[in-house]
Amino acid sequence: MTEHNASTPRADHRTVLLRGGEVHSPADPFATAMVVERGHVAWVGSEGAADAFAPGVDEVVDLEGALVTPAFTDAHVHTTSTGLALTGLDLSGTRGLADALERVRTHAAAAPAGRILLGHGWDATRWPEQRPPSRAELDEAAGGRPLYLPRVDVHSAVVTTALLDLVPGITALAGYHPDAPLTADAHHAVRAAAHAAVTPRQRAEAQRAALAHAASLGIGTVHECAGPEISSEEDFTALLKLAADEPGPRVFGYWAEQVAGAKDAERIRELGASGAAGDLFVDGSLGSHTACLHSPYADASHTGTAFLDTAAVAAHVTACTEAGLQAGFHAIGDAALTSVVDGVRAAADTLGLARVRAARHRVEHAEMLTPATIAAFAEFALTASVQPAFDAAWGGEDGMYARRLGAERARTLNPYAALLRAGVPLAFGSDSPVTPLDPWGTVRAAAFHRTPEHRVSVRAAFTAHTRGGWRAVGRDDAGTLVPGAPADYAVWDADALVVQAPDDRVARWSTDPRSGTPGLPDLTPGAQLPVCLRTVVFGQTVYERPNE
Repeated sequence: MTEHNASTPRADHRTVLLRGGEVHSPADPFATAMVVERGHVAWVGSEGAADAFAPGVDEVVDLEGALVTPAFTDAHVHTTSTGLALTGLDLSGTRGLADALERVRTHAAAAPAGRILLGHGWDATRWPEQRPPSRAELDEAAGGRPLYLPRVDVHSAVVTTALLDLVPGITALAGYHPDAPLTADAHHAVRAAAHAAVTPRQRAEAQRAALAHAASLGIGTVHECAGPEISSEEDFTALLKLAADEPGPRVFGYWAEQVAGAKDAERIRELGASGAAGDLFVDGSLGSHTACLHSPYADASHTGTAFLDTAAVAAHVTACTEAGLQAGFHAIGDAALTSVVDGVRAAADTLGLARVRAARHRVEHAEMLTPATIAAFAEFALTASVQPAFDAAWGGEDGMYARRLGAERARTLNPYAALLRAGVPLAFGSDSPVTPLDPWGTVRAAAFHRTPEHRVSVRAAFTAHTRGGWRAVGRDDAGTLVPGAPADYAVWDADALVVQAPDDRVARWSTDPRSGTPGLPDLTPGAQLPVCLRTVVFGQTVYERPNE
């Protein structure tokens, strides 16, 4: 890209003409140019019409054939944890138990004395040993230092004895196991102790690293999913302040705490949260055997863990709706999702369906849906905030889901096509650091779902990862490049644009110019994903690829 500056007014007041590329816009499926003024899209159109704007702008950007799209929105992120994983001990690529323990040794030897060791990302289902490290093995590898090492799904963790010693009464808490991963209250307690040891400076460095990484991937907005069992109020408010004060992706924050009335709702607002939602746990996760199921796991003789019942869901949704606050829950297992929809139905019976629908409450993950719960999501206008990378990582006939549930139940997971057919709003995210920030990879994972009947078109998946995230926070005027929309966009080095759909007949029709369907990059597995050249938020550049 090349630029020509005519003058240098304040960045948010500059008028910029981008031309000579491909602009992905429903306003003009063949647009090659766009004008940005005062942080908003002012015009999109053809190259010939761009000539008329060129003399009156402050800057002209020659796209040199690059693709311009709306910036992505990642609708489920744990920002500080993502930054700590980026800058600390990452075990997501380990090949086995010995490899993981060696990485712990190396990290412990290099870490400053006196600092609690933090890691992330181990998944014993991918290791030949098929087991997590024991307490004794971790104590040896960490050299006797406090170490917190959550499983990849962050619903259980292995820790060292030195960290347990910092948590009085830990052995009496639910989920404590002498030599197995900690879950439930015991896990929340050791996580709180570990995160409390992170200094404000460490935290700010981690947050900046996470947001900078997001911007480098064309992500213009993230939804921070925080709460008292996940992080801390200090972490949450510090992130919102940092995002407001420094250039970078927008951050909408969700605080996962139950609301009983107007006073609780006001406190949520005072924190700066967009809603009492996100990871308000109705259950846990499949990997940790804590997702709540109607029938027992295939590889365990129980049905998981229920943290909130139908009555608690109903009370929260009722209080939030009455206060004009968005509510939401973390629910993965089929029994947990039944509790959610039954609770929302009870709230609707009390307040009226229209009020509940207007509040746009949301459910995170929503993996084990049934036709009945999908219909209820549509009835109550619940947004499904989902993570297609989960299917890519753990789906398929031989994946973790099949081991936990059996192949038949596993094939029902993450039914994106059925959700779209029912009219359920979709918002895509990563749950980073559970799975990495990777927006085009996320779109690919939905379009090429491991279960073919759950696949959606690339266009639908792209919409869920752009406009869908804005709709999930109650904004219908953003996430698309049309006049009047916020100028949040990304510029990409991408190969030829195509239209991809699960049904070839749709794809053939859509590539006909008469369809007016703008193309997107080829995301066929194995094809090279687009490379981000620039990310812009409200007209301000927050990332530019070096040497471009």
